[in-house]
Amino acid sequence: MSGRSVLITGVGGFVGGHLARRLADVGDRPSGFGVGAVPPWTANLLEGCWSGDVVDGDALAQALAQARPAAIVHLAAQSSGAASFEHPVETFHANAVGTLTLLAQVRRHCATARVLVVSTGEIYGPQPPGTRVGEASAFRPVSPYALSKAVADTIAETCGRMWSLDVVRVRAFGHFGPGQSDRFFVPSLARQIAELEAGGGEEPIRVGNLDVTRDLTDVRDVVEAYRALLDRGSRGAAYNVCRGFGVTLADLAEAMIGRARVPARIERDPARVRPADIPHLVGDPTAVHAATGWKPHIPIERTLDEVLDEWRSSVGAGSTPAVQPPKPAP
Repeated sequence: MSGRSVLITGVGGFVGGHLARRLADVGDRPSGFGVGAVPPWTANLLEGCWSGDVVDGDALAQALAQARPAAIVHLAAQSSGAASFEHPVETFHANAVGTLTLLAQVRRHCATARVLVVSTGEIYGPQPPGTRVGEASAFRPVSPYALSKAVADTIAETCGRMWSLDVVRVRAFGHFGPGQSDRFFVPSLARQIAELEAGGGEEPIRVGNLDVTRDLTDVRDVVEAYRALLDRGSRGAAYNVCRGFGVTLADLAEAMIGRARVPARIERDPARVRPADIPHLVGDPTAVHAATGWKPHIPIERTLDEVLDEWRSSVGAGSTPAVQPPKPAP
């Protein structure tokens, strides 16, 4: 299917820009909704863009009535697990109440639209080492962020069934790539390494807890999964979007340090350690592969190289990658 109108909430964010580019590349017609400025390279891809908070029903109603989307990808969220410990109520309001507000307005203005509600693999909480968690597993969130997303997932399932909406739930595990904020692990390392190289200093690379295993996928592969689920996901179903194998943050840090052009060392920073963490979390992507044929194709090593090179360029130019157009998938 191509040529459809797709409204992206949170279009100005890291994933929203990549998704807008991918949809436009295949002939769909993306439009956007969200707060804050939208980077020019994203705005140029959009048929329309409406400013508003996802908890503002009136603003959503206006966007839906004017965009008349055939599909919606709900990305608008407070997406930082670390920040959620400092702002738990605001996180819940944006992520859970925002999802309910959106679905209530979809019911009124475009009840036949397919709605992809994007949650997170963190809703599953800690899993036994060496295992892969599937969609039938119970929710065991350990952060306000994960709690808010677990509730949003439940809201999406319940409202879809109660109001006969075409809702597909996505549980996206960790993803990274060009354009991501340095609030997150890999770009934080990349920024610090780029600054160390530029300054010739001896400051350590500061990190939080490295004794955790995560399932990480390039953001460009992730948005391709979202596009595939818009086409071929089953109404009412939930899908893990993930690579299906884990990597420790210690190994990622070592890989990044190994790419540095100057001597670099790691130092644990207590301020970067979350109050609660998940030692092991790896997803099972069997369901999304069976439904769509999707598999990730971009190696982690290539993404690490691109993120580091991006930060090297940005540090040298005095800008940040968040305002640069992301590279298309290789």
